[in-house]
Amino acid sequence: MGKKIYDLDNVIDRNDTDSLKFDFAVRRGRPADILPLWVADMDFVAPDEVIEAIAERNSHGIYGYTDPREDYYAALASWMRKHHGLEVKPEWVTVTPGVVFALAAAVRAYTEPGESVLIQQPVYYPFTEVIEDNGRVVASSDLLYEGGRYHIDPDDFEKKIVRHGIRLFILCSPHNPVGRVWTRRELEKLADICERHGVTVVSDEIHEDFIYPGHEHIPFSNVNDWAGEHSVICTAPSKTFNLAGLQNSNIIIPDRRLRQLFRKQVAAAGYSQANTLGLVSCRAAYEHGEDWHEQVWRYIRANYDHLRDYVQRELPQLDIIEPEGTYLLWLDLRRTGYSARELRDRLENTGKVWLDGGEIFGACGEGFQRINLAAPRSVIEEALVRIKRALEK
Repeated sequence: MGKKIYDLDNVIDRNDTDSLKFDFAVRRGRPADILPLWVADMDFVAPDEVIEAIAERNSHGIYGYTDPREDYYAALASWMRKHHGLEVKPEWVTVTPGVVFALAAAVRAYTEPGESVLIQQPVYYPFTEVIEDNGRVVASSDLLYEGGRYHIDPDDFEKKIVRHGIRLFILCSPHNPVGRVWTRRELEKLADICERHGVTVVSDEIHEDFIYPGHEHIPFSNVNDWAGEHSVICTAPSKTFNLAGLQNSNIIIPDRRLRQLFRKQVAAAGYSQANTLGLVSCRAAYEHGEDWHEQVWRYIRANYDHLRDYVQRELPQLDIIEPEGTYLLWLDLRRTGYSARELRDRLENTGKVWLDGGEIFGACGEGFQRINLAAPRSVIEEALVRIKRALEK
């Protein structure tokens, strides 16, 4: 039997499914008829094998407390070994209801109230939230935007560590929203600086399975021996297989001391047994979802090609930051001449398209927008028409 070919052009109505993306526009101050391409979930149905595994588990009809068994850890380890060269032992893994939950637990585990935590803005905005909401202070070594590409400033990175007495750095790898896939040399430089100053690294690697050709995702714990012993690797099947609502993440911590500190904070938050269907879906996805993922990622890359060609032809005032990873795209709209507030008003009220404004990722993101490419082609085409209408003088 040949592998199934998924119909990714099919537009599925997600309204009235309690979808954060589609059902809460008015409550969040947007027009009811807005086209949402903001939050990072896909508009594609999950792999058949995942749906079948959930249906089989549902047929049992009892949803008591559950824990992962050996076959769960084996599926996770096999995927990570094959796709990322990362060895994972069962005892290293802590299952959490999400990566953001894990980031918050890590902040509490490895710092004290009032201390600063280092990030690299513009970056996924919950990084800032979990730091500030837990009584810590955000310190940022902003990424440098030069020649249409973002870079790390290692000198500034080290200065910020010294100036703020940093003990914890949260890395975004691959980087959301700017789409960088950090090279081994860049990661080695960060590791050297963190080792020199005794900084623990928490690496959010949730987008690791979306890497453009010519680039390679390197798990931070694989950078060198020190990184392997001083890092927390945050992974999840949620982005890879569109399973965010099932709330399942796998936090990989090889070092026993760091693992104990982390698990203490997870327990303090009142969380113990994992979501039953989250465990089922994760195992099924990692065991059987490879064909689906390959097709989806190829389709999303074609969406990018289509968007790039349209922008070059119809929207020359936009600058695209060429992506190296993730299914999110970072757009530079500063040459339009509109302020961040004007951009939001024009996009949402004139164009009726909902993107993520760059300013939420840090002040250095002002004038940029993030768009989600994980949607049927016709949706991306409609979004581009709406963006063009919004930006016309």
